[in-house]
Amino acid sequence: MPNFMPKKKHSHFAEMKTFACIYEPENEEMTRGDNTLKGAWNSGHFRKDKPITLELGCGKGEYAVAMGQRYPERHFVGVDIKGARLWRGAKTVDEEGIDNVAFLIWLTFSDPQPKDKKETKRLTGKHFLKRYACFLKPGGLIHVKTDSVFLYESTLATIEEGGHTILFQTDDVYGEGIERLDDDRRELLQIKTFYEQKFLAREMPIHYLCFTLNDSLYKNS
Repeated sequence: MPNFMPKKKHSHFAEMKTFACIYEPENEEMTRGDNTLKGAWNSGHFRKDKPITLELGCGKGEYAVAMGQRYPERHFVGVDIKGARLWRGAKTVDEEGIDNVAFLIWLTFSDPQPKDKKETKRLTGKHFLKRYACFLKPGGLIHVKTDSVFLYESTLATIEEGGHTILFQTDDVYGEGIERLDDDRRELLQIKTFYEQKFLAREMPIHYLCFTLNDSLYKNS
């Protein structure tokens, strides 16, 4: 079967194999749950003991890179299932010698169905919140930024149903919400991803949520 992968993307995949900050485990390794970095990112990759921030669906990695540069006292791990997106962020980490940022590629089975009625793929659905409780410390913060009204409202419904605690919410974080932000949160939101900048250029409001999980999830994890 001929390989129709664009030459540029093909070269990016080849180059990423040379980056020490990129991990691409086999799907079987991930589903077995015995990945060598499980619970050992500080000792196994970073070689330093610092708090870890995880970014799910990190895209091109620009947010994780910017956060790593701004907060050297923390470690950042970006995760995405589409490896080609990570090339830009990984190349920046490699070229600039940023030692507190890493990326993980997990290639899983694709589902062409656009609607996730069972919430098994939505990152803020009940299925995923239970998973987060397995590695998030009690009281750990979950941040959500999105241009999608559907994702914002469905996340609010999931939070209410699960008895989780909202610390901050706004359906227009760069509009009315900006005045309610504390200095730390405002600094965090100064970093904008590639897609966020595109949405803002189209004058689309960005929705933002920060919440913690119900303690009962940790007891059951």
